[in-house]
Amino acid sequence: GVRILELGQIIAGTYGCQVLSDLGDELLKIEPQEGDLGRIPSVAPYKGQSGLFLTFNRNKQSVVINLKSEEGRGLFYDLVKISDVVLDNFRPGVLERLQIDYDTLNKINPRIIQCSVTGFGGEGEYKDLPALDLNIQAISGHMAITGEPGRPPVRVGVPLADISGGIYSSKGILAALFDRERTGKGRRIEISMFDTMLHLLTYMGTMWLSNGEVPQPPGSAHDYSVPWQAFATSDGYIVVATRQEGFWRKLCVVLDHPELADDPLYADNATRVKNRKVVVPRLEEIFRTRTTADWLARLREADVPAAPVNNLDAAFAEPPVAEREMIVEYEHPQAGKVRLPGNPIKMAGMGKTISRPAPMLDEHTDAVLQALLNLSAEEVAMLRKMVEDLENPRGA
Repeated sequence: GVRILELGQIIAGTYGCQVLSDLGDELLKIEPQEGDLGRIPSVAPYKGQSGLFLTFNRNKQSVVINLKSEEGRGLFYDLVKISDVVLDNFRPGVLERLQIDYDTLNKINPRIIQCSVTGFGGEGEYKDLPALDLNIQAISGHMAITGEPGRPPVRVGVPLADISGGIYSSKGILAALFDRERTGKGRRIEISMFDTMLHLLTYMGTMWLSNGEVPQPPGSAHDYSVPWQAFATSDGYIVVATRQEGFWRKLCVVLDHPELADDPLYADNATRVKNRKVVVPRLEEIFRTRTTADWLARLREADVPAAPVNNLDAAFAEPPVAEREMIVEYEHPQAGKVRLPGNPIKMAGMGKTISRPAPMLDEHTDAVLQALLNLSAEEVAMLRKMVEDLENPRGA
């Protein structure tokens, strides 16, 4: 029963709406005539389509409206009257130039919720800086704590800054919808990707702000726990995490070296952290003696926290993937079958994740204008002709 008008581009302005569409919201993707930039087929190319677009725009309808024209804005305003949320990731000032800022939309529909995902917020010294995912990962400190010690900076393997904009925008929208049920009023939401990445620093941010402690890139290791990292086996890698001393003692038995548990150098976690340069090489030597599968079977039998370091082929073959329906698929008119990660939010009575194809550009414009705004086929055709005349004036 919730209708969202998405003006989002690429990831930061589309991922949050993908989350909400998985929960059943109706998503109208309002696109310019050239379409969402995420449609560029060189971005994760798949059968002439953008794999990025195929992923972040499932369950959405594509409606092409020129917001720079008076007629286009009029149609958009009419849709705002019967919608609940408008989401964008434009640069600051664009909403005002297009005359679709919150003050304008609130007069049209006082219940409307407008959410903008920006790089650094709508005001301030950095508001106009480009906010690509890489830039935000770097400036927020994440690249300085990712990767191996002494090596060049590394970004997180997925576009975490863009994705965090989507995660927090969906949370903000849900909170605003809940609040509106009590007050009857909409509100303005602003998500800064820089803010979200600072928030995701969590306790590392706390330790710097409170203790002046600057973390270094730990690789797979942990600053405050040993062992807690990846170890090479004879044929791959496995991770082991022994936060509690009980797990450490079990691990020593699994390693066939129970004496390590009573060695003064390994006595407790604080001591192991202090003696990391002695403890870790000894464990590395032992782990190289068996295969990943062998170690994993032994560690799981002893209830020691451990996991294989999977590539995606093995990750999507793990039993919980099928058990929890974490692969969905749809049939795209040009790309054919598309398989993609499912919805992680499981709720009683929700049923299976809806997975309709990412839309072709302009695919649903006529149907939406006729069904929601009660325009006739003739009126829609007249609007299309008006656009064509503007693009191809006589004598041009």
